[in-house]
Amino acid sequence: MAGILVLLGLAVLAVPVLLIVALVAISGLKRRVADLERQVSQLRVPQAAVVAPEAVAPAPADTGPTLAELVRSPPPRVETPPPVRATTPPPIPPRQAPPLEIPAQPAAALPPRPPRDEPPPRPAKPDVFTVALRAVQRWFTVGNVPVKIGVLVLFAGVAALLKYGADQGWFSLPPELRLAGIAAAALGALVFAWRKRDSNRTFALSLQGGAIGVLLLVVFAAVKIFGVIPAGAAFALSIVLIAGAGMLAVLQDAKSLAVFALLAGFLAPIWLSTGSGNHVALFSYYAVLNAAIVGIAWYKSWRVLNLLGFVFTFGIGTAWGLFDYAPEKYASTQPFLALFFVFYLLIPLLFARRQPAGRRDFIDGCLVFGMPLVAFSLQAGLMQGGSFEESRLPLAFCALGLGVLYAALSWTLRRRANYDVLAQSYALLAVGFATLSVPLALSAQATACVFALEGAALAWLGLRQSRLLPQFTGAGLQLAAAAAFSIAQADTASWRAAEAAVPMFANATFMSALLIAIAGFASAWAYRARAGGVALVYYLWALVWWLSNGAAEIMGHLGHRDEPDATLAFAALTGWLAAEVHRRRPAGALVWTTQAALASAAPLALWQTLEHQQPFAGNGAWAWLAYAVLGVRSLVCLRDSDHHLAGAAQFVWWLVWPLVASLLLAWLPGHVQGMGTGWQAGLIALPWLVVVALALFRWAWLAAPLGDRFDGWRTPLLGVLFAALGLWWLVSLFIAGSARPLPWMPVLNPMELVQLATLVLLLRWWMPEARVLPPSRIVLLSSLAFVWITSVVLHAVHHWGGVPWNEGLLSGSLAQTSLTVTWSVLGVLGWVIGSRRGQRMLWLGGAVLMGVVLAKLVFVDRQHLGNLLGIGSFIAYGLLCTVVGYLAPAPPRRVENEEATA
Repeated sequence: MAGILVLLGLAVLAVPVLLIVALVAISGLKRRVADLERQVSQLRVPQAAVVAPEAVAPAPADTGPTLAELVRSPPPRVETPPPVRATTPPPIPPRQAPPLEIPAQPAAALPPRPPRDEPPPRPAKPDVFTVALRAVQRWFTVGNVPVKIGVLVLFAGVAALLKYGADQGWFSLPPELRLAGIAAAALGALVFAWRKRDSNRTFALSLQGGAIGVLLLVVFAAVKIFGVIPAGAAFALSIVLIAGAGMLAVLQDAKSLAVFALLAGFLAPIWLSTGSGNHVALFSYYAVLNAAIVGIAWYKSWRVLNLLGFVFTFGIGTAWGLFDYAPEKYASTQPFLALFFVFYLLIPLLFARRQPAGRRDFIDGCLVFGMPLVAFSLQAGLMQGGSFEESRLPLAFCALGLGVLYAALSWTLRRRANYDVLAQSYALLAVGFATLSVPLALSAQATACVFALEGAALAWLGLRQSRLLPQFTGAGLQLAAAAAFSIAQADTASWRAAEAAVPMFANATFMSALLIAIAGFASAWAYRARAGGVALVYYLWALVWWLSNGAAEIMGHLGHRDEPDATLAFAALTGWLAAEVHRRRPAGALVWTTQAALASAAPLALWQTLEHQQPFAGNGAWAWLAYAVLGVRSLVCLRDSDHHLAGAAQFVWWLVWPLVASLLLAWLPGHVQGMGTGWQAGLIALPWLVVVALALFRWAWLAAPLGDRFDGWRTPLLGVLFAALGLWWLVSLFIAGSARPLPWMPVLNPMELVQLATLVLLLRWWMPEARVLPPSRIVLLSSLAFVWITSVVLHAVHHWGGVPWNEGLLSGSLAQTSLTVTWSVLGVLGWVIGSRRGQRMLWLGGAVLMGVVLAKLVFVDRQHLGNLLGIGSFIAYGLLCTVVGYLAPAPPRRVENEEATA
C-alpha cells in the first residue's frame, strides 16, 4: 500500500514536469511548422508546373493541399479494401525512388499594396487653461522637484515659525540673535548653492532663490514684527539682496531667478511701506529697478522680465495717480514719467537687436503698442487741473511730439535690414498720435468730421492697393470719429440749449453726424464688389448713424405732437433713398432697408394715435401723403430691380394702409355725438374687409405696381388679413354693439353685419372651384356660424330684453331659455334637412346639438323650472323633438349620402 502511495505521489509530482516538456515540444513543433510555411510561401511563384521524368500521366490540374494544411488537418480516415485474389506479379528489380516533387501552385495574384499611412492630424492649439495647467504640471514634474517643493514649504514654515514664535514667546534669545541665526543659515545655504551651480544647476538655482527669499523675510520680520531695525535700513538691505539676486541671475543665465528678484524688488516698497507717501523716493527706487532691466535687456532677451517691469511700473504708477496725485505734484512726477517712457522705448529696440537676423520681425507688441498708450493716458491725467485745465493745446503738442518721435524712429529703422515690422509699427503709432493731436487742438465736432473723412479715404486707398493696414486704420479712424462725437454730446443739457437756437438740420451737430454716416456709406460702396461682409458692416454702421442723427434732430427741435409725423416722413425718405440706390446697384441690404421703412409706418401710426388721437391729425396728413408718394416710388424701384424681396415690401404696404384706416375710423364715432359702440366696432373692421374683397374679386388692383410677380403673395396676404379679421371677430363677440342712433335689429346692425360679411368672405375664399368644401372646413365654418348665432341671440336678450351686458347675462332665465330654443331649432333643422337630403354629416350635427341641449336642460335649465321661461324651454325642446320624430326618425343611409355627394 505504501508503495502505491509513493508511486501516486511521484506521478503527481511528474505531471508539471511532463506539462513543461509537452509545452516545449509543442513550441518546437510550431516553430518547425512556421519554417515550413515560410519555405512553401517562397515557392509560390508564377511558373509552370514541374513534372517528374518518371511520370507516366500528366499531373492533375487541381493542386493538393499545402504542407501547412496537411500539418494542421487531422489524418484522413483510411478504409481497408476487401482482399482481391490475383496472380503474383513477377518481381520488380529495386529502383531508387524519385525525389518528392511539390506540386506547383497556380500563379497567385500579387498581394494588395498596403495602404499609405495618413499623416497624423495636427494637434489643436491648447487653450489658456490647458497651457496654465501644463505649466503647473511641468513645474512639479521637471527638474529637481523635491527641492522646489521643499523651498515652498520652507518659506511657509519659516514665516509661520517666526509668527508663531513671536506670538507664543518660545524664543528665549533676543530677537536680534534669532534673526541673525536664521540669516546666517540662509547665507550658508546661499554659499553652498553657489558652489553647486555647475555640478547641480537646478538644485543650486532653487536653493539660491529660497535663501534670498528667507533673507527678505528676515528683513521684513526685523522691521515689521520685531522693530529692531528702522525702515530705511530694511529698505536698503532689501535693495542689496534684490540686486544680488539679479546679479546671480545674469551671471548664471537664470531667467527664473531674475523674475524672482524683479518681483521681490517691485513688491519690497509695498510690504516695507511706512505710509509716508514719499512718491519721489518710490519712483526713484523704481527708476533704479528699470535701469537694471534695461541693463539686463542689453545682454539678455528675457521678454517676461520686460513685461513684468512694464506692468509693475505703470500699474503701481497708475494706482498712485488715482489715489494720491495732486496738481501741485506735477513738477516732481513728470520727470519720472518721461524717464520710464524712455526706458520702455529702448527695451523693444534692445529686444529686437538681441534676436537673430531672421527673427527680428518678432517684436514685443505689448511694449511697442501698449506702453505709449498707457504713458500718454498717464500724461493726460497729470495735466488735468492746475494751469493745464483751461487749454488742451499742451496735450495736443505732446501728442504731436510723440508722432514726430515715432516717425523719426520709423524712418531710421527703415534704413536698417530686418527691422521692417518694427518700422511699420512705429509708423502706425506716428500716424495715430498725429491724428490724436487733431481732437486735442480742435473741437469735437470738427474732429469727428476730420476723422470720418480721413477714415473713409484710408479705407478706399487700402482697398485699391490691397493693403490691410490702411483699411484697418480707416476703420479705426471712423470709430474714433464716433468716439469724438459722443464726447462732444456728453453734456446733453448744454447741447440741447445750444441747438435750440439754430435751425433744424443746419447745425454743426447734425452735419458732423451726417459726415460720419456718409463716410460709412462711402466705405460700404467701396467694398461692395470685393468684400460683401465688410460692406454690410460698414452699411449697418452708417445706417445706424443716419437714423440716430435724424431721430436726434427731430427730438431736439420738434414738440411731442409733431415727432411721430416727422419720424414717419423721415422713414419714408430713408426707404426711398435705399430703393433708388438699389435700382442702380442691387443689394439685399438696401431692399431690407426699404422694407423696414415701409413696415415702420405701423408702429408710427400707433404713436400718432397716442399723440393726437388719430394718424391724420395735425401734420399727420402731410406725413402720410409723403409716405404714399415715396412708398409707391420705392415699390416701382424694387420692381425695376427685379429683386425677389420686392413682393415682401408690397405685402407690408397692403397691411399698413388698412391699419391706418382702422385707426382713423375708430376715432370717428367717438367724436360724433350719439353713435353707439357697434358703429365703432364695425368701422374698425371695414378697411380690412375692403382689402379682402379686393384681393378676392379685384386682385389686379392690389397687384400693382409689381403685377404678375405679386401673384405668389395672394394667399399669404389673405391669410394675414383673415387672421386680423378673425382676432377682431372674436373680440367683437364680447362687445354690446349698440346701433344708436338707429334701433337695434338682429343681424341688421353695423357690428353683426360686418361679422356676417367676414364669415361670407371666408366661405368665398375657402370655396373651391368644385363648390364642395372639405369636411374639416365644413365643421369649422359650422362652428363659427353656431357661435355667431349664439352671439346674436345674447345680443337680442340684451337689447330687447333689457338684461345688462355683463357676466350676469348668461345666468338669467331669459338668456338660457332663448339659447335652449334657438339651439333646439338649429338642431331640428340640421336633423330634418340632413335626413331629407341624405346628408349624414348634417343629420349627425343636428343630433349632437340636440343632445347638448338635452344636457343643458338637465344640468342648467332645471334651476329655472320655477318660472315660465324655464318651463317654456322644456316644453319647446319636447315639441321640437316630437316634430323631429315625425319628420326624420332615423338617420339617412350611408349609400344615399355617398350618391348625393357624388
